[in-house]
Amino acid sequence: MPDGTSALHLVLTADPSLVSIVRLSLAVSLTAVVVAALIGLPLGALIALTKFRSREFVIVVLNALMGLPPVIVGLLVYLSLSRSGPLGSWGWLFTAKAMVIAQAILVLPILAALTRQTIEDLWVEYRDEFAAMNVGALGRIRALLWDARFSLITALLAGFGRAAAEVGAIIIVGGNIEGFTRTMTTAIALETSKGNLPLALGLGIVLIAILIIVSAAAWLARRAGERLAG
Repeated sequence: MPDGTSALHLVLTADPSLVSIVRLSLAVSLTAVVVAALIGLPLGALIALTKFRSREFVIVVLNALMGLPPVIVGLLVYLSLSRSGPLGSWGWLFTAKAMVIAQAILVLPILAALTRQTIEDLWVEYRDEFAAMNVGALGRIRALLWDARFSLITALLAGFGRAAAEVGAIIIVGGNIEGFTRTMTTAIALETSKGNLPLALGLGIVLIAILIIVSAAAWLARRAGERLAG
């Protein structure tokens, strides 16, 4: 299999073009997860600990948004950042910043929904203790987020896996520009269409390796949490 051998050679020799694409992909996905976490974790905890009208409806919508179609997100971000859009003056369209926004929007509902469920389960267990100690709302959120840290690490890694494997939204808002907005997934699609199978396969090998590492890290985090809980 000549293409497979050439692809492996590109990976083992750290081909500059391949490394550049992988570096950008990781930077965009990690930044998107951080941005989504800063919003999604507190939001999920707040929904879990707050009783308000239409709460069940909000939870249903939040869960539904976990399956938000990437191309729809890409289209909305594109319209927002285009010259005629409300954020067109930022000049972010077809940049890495636009891709971060798109990926963060995709990851945020996942983090918020998983955090909400995790914190809600913990709240049932610790509600009486918090009431006895008269802990305020912010104190409850901080304490429960810390106690659920291993479960939330798993959620963060799941979010990173979603971001790293995304292709539809970032092609729309990033434009797949070589050296600037070309990620692993968009490069695989492009190089396959061009017939450059060694590079496409090499990037595929790296992407699968990253996803396996993320899955292993999530499993280890979950086991660590179970051992501490035990």
